[in-house]
Amino acid sequence: MGKVIVLGAGESGVGAAALAKKLGHEVLVSDAGQVKSQYKEKLTELNIPFEEGGHTKESFFDAEIVIKSPGIPPWVPLIEELVAADIPVISEIEFAYRYAEAPIIAITGSNGKTTTTSLIHHLLKGAGINAYVGGNIGESFAMQVASLPMPEVFVLEVSSFQLDDCVDFQPNIALLLNITPDHLDRYQGSMEAYTHSKYRITMNQSADDVFIFNEEDKWSIWGKENNAVKAQQLSFGLEKGKNALRLEGQLKLMNGEMIDLKELKILGPHNHLNVMAALLAVQAFGLRIEEVKEALYSFLPIAHRLEPIGNMKGVEWVNDSKATNVDAVKYALEAMDKPVIWLAGGVDKGNDYTGLLQLVADKVKSIIILGENDEKIRQNFHRPISNVASMQEAVRLAQQQAEKGDIVLLSPACSSFDLFRNYIDRGEQFREAVLALA
Repeated sequence: MGKVIVLGAGESGVGAAALAKKLGHEVLVSDAGQVKSQYKEKLTELNIPFEEGGHTKESFFDAEIVIKSPGIPPWVPLIEELVAADIPVISEIEFAYRYAEAPIIAITGSNGKTTTTSLIHHLLKGAGINAYVGGNIGESFAMQVASLPMPEVFVLEVSSFQLDDCVDFQPNIALLLNITPDHLDRYQGSMEAYTHSKYRITMNQSADDVFIFNEEDKWSIWGKENNAVKAQQLSFGLEKGKNALRLEGQLKLMNGEMIDLKELKILGPHNHLNVMAALLAVQAFGLRIEEVKEALYSFLPIAHRLEPIGNMKGVEWVNDSKATNVDAVKYALEAMDKPVIWLAGGVDKGNDYTGLLQLVADKVKSIIILGENDEKIRQNFHRPISNVASMQEAVRLAQQQAEKGDIVLLSPACSSFDLFRNYIDRGEQFREAVLALA
């Protein structure tokens, strides 16, 4: 077996290295930054050499294959040099796919990936199916292929970055939830390029496979018209879904099965869409809705995604820290049925707030901005606006402003890197500060 170079020593990189090692390859893991201690320990345990703080790239050019972290863009000089030298550069998802011996359900989209992926896994497990969940959440796909017995099905969350470096990846069931502006810095500001990237999830599918998409999503429809889709197509939508749609108080699925919306524990029209997509996926896998209804009604919100934190003195507190773009906030506000105190802000990613104007006018009492990056929010929204420098200060101020019957919603519309390590840190600080009030 030839040499495999793995660029990036995160979850996907270490998983790819473990699989390459198991297959008998000579492996080197190389990271331009510092490798986290948990990954150092794993690589050492597996006897896989690694380097950090830079690349000894002269040793890369006799590699059989290079597996790169999805966070490394294609225009990095090292990647361009490797491609110019005709060395295949692929993603960990692609590498693991080549050795996976079980069907794959793959989910992508700008918003809702983790909720829908987790829900599909929950439904399959509830029906007694031995299913693994991974990809962009949990343990990497490659590590599962390397270290676990083959399941009945893999359920994978996949990002556009991962899909960009796929060649043969062919999920049996592919879901495209939506396409909204996000990560456009990676795609030179082009929604068309971003959409084509998302459609790579179906590029290798055949007529025996299934492609599930949102019939009402503008860019999903544009992408379908501008990409060859050979798979069987199933669609969902709030009003126009051909195979799943929302009626008053219920979801209607193909074959006429009905789901009572009042029984769901995840809120909002966007989650109704996620539920429809998930149910179409498990039906395509061969399950009957009756087999999964109990699991569906028991499914709880994922942390940091419209996660209820508590109700104190009649005020509800909701953690939606994962809402790092405008469309995610739109979905959150649509789900709110009481006056909102909105905690927002962070590092603006070129946001266009136009789509929130009416929702904020209708539902938001006041806005509390975390950090000083507030100019665009102040320009767009005519509501009382305050700035704070910490999550604790934000929660204290929200408590002062809130009245019985209000909702305090953390839904930032921005990335977290000015005041927090990531959206998880931001959400956990919010939860801790709210619970401290009690």
